[in-house]
Amino acid sequence: MGAISMLFDPKPKVKREDIFDREEELKKVMDSIKNCPITLILGIRRVGKSSVLRVALNESDAIGIYIDARKLYMNVSGWITKDELKRELEIALLNLKPKILKSLQSYFNLAKFSIKGFELSFREKNLADILENLNEFGEDRNKLIVLAFDEAQYLRFYGTKGGREFLALVAYAYDNLPNIHFVLTGSEIGLLHDFLGFENYEALLFGRIYNEITIEPFTREKSIEFLKKGFDEANLKVSEWELEKAVDVLDGIPGWLVEYGFHYLHSNDPQKALEYTMKKARQSILEELKELERRSKRYTLILKAVALGFDRWEKIKEYLETHGGRITNARFSSLLKNLERMSWIKSELKDGKKVYSMTDPVIERVLREL
Repeated sequence: MGAISMLFDPKPKVKREDIFDREEELKKVMDSIKNCPITLILGIRRVGKSSVLRVALNESDAIGIYIDARKLYMNVSGWITKDELKRELEIALLNLKPKILKSLQSYFNLAKFSIKGFELSFREKNLADILENLNEFGEDRNKLIVLAFDEAQYLRFYGTKGGREFLALVAYAYDNLPNIHFVLTGSEIGLLHDFLGFENYEALLFGRIYNEITIEPFTREKSIEFLKKGFDEANLKVSEWELEKAVDVLDGIPGWLVEYGFHYLHSNDPQKALEYTMKKARQSILEELKELERRSKRYTLILKAVALGFDRWEKIKEYLETHGGRITNARFSSLLKNLERMSWIKSELKDGKKVYSMTDPVIERVLREL
């Protein structure tokens, strides 16, 4: 492949010029990082939250420390322990600029430290102690320290109390460490809200000030413009009809549009590019469904019902019982609500009744074919 396009690079972006039409969101995130102790970046899967976050951290005057909570959860296959989170923090710190890392060294009681050998190990046993030291470093240099947790809803698996120990850490930093700010992204939006509990009187973070920024999918027009710009970067002319056909299938989800552009540049064949994209999408979605089925095997059946067009409570339940056996109304309602909280489906009122639909048309297409 001779042609290249940074817009079609499947890796998360870290430079402003490599992301498309997110200037407003970037400004909001950067302002929030500076002015608000807790920032939430919300949006469905593959909408570009990680790229917006990484670019904001890269361009901010703050010292950004990035941790992928979903990756951490998947690596430990269960509950995340204090030592595992501490180790992930050590790894994240090693990604800082060497000059900052060397300056940080004197603030910690380190068991091991080597930049060239990529090694760092805290003697501090408590995460609160580590945050206190980071806060002191920030105060001495008049710098904010931003702890960014991507897909933060997975931190409800931290510790043995549904993530309460993590929330206690955030609350402690909020109350006592003014130079520590947090950014939390989430694609399972309802779950993240429930976990953080800002509106729950009994929750540890109740009443704390936070700012929320939502990253939306592209409109149809912006999706076509995105593909055009990516192909222009690669000096490739693609017909309007081909672009429209791709957007008809992939909609405005940047992650799928990037996949399509990437495979097009490799194959120079629009049909193959669409087939490769759907094949990759199917593989990714099946893995996500497998993870979902660890919670309940009925989730996939409910999603398939919605994907097939059963959009009302009664019809979805009827489909589920036909293919998966009887279920109580209460249990079914709970599963349906969970899928909405996890942002797999959405609901709206139509003629006075609630109707359900998929949030991602590519997932809908894959489910129909199962």
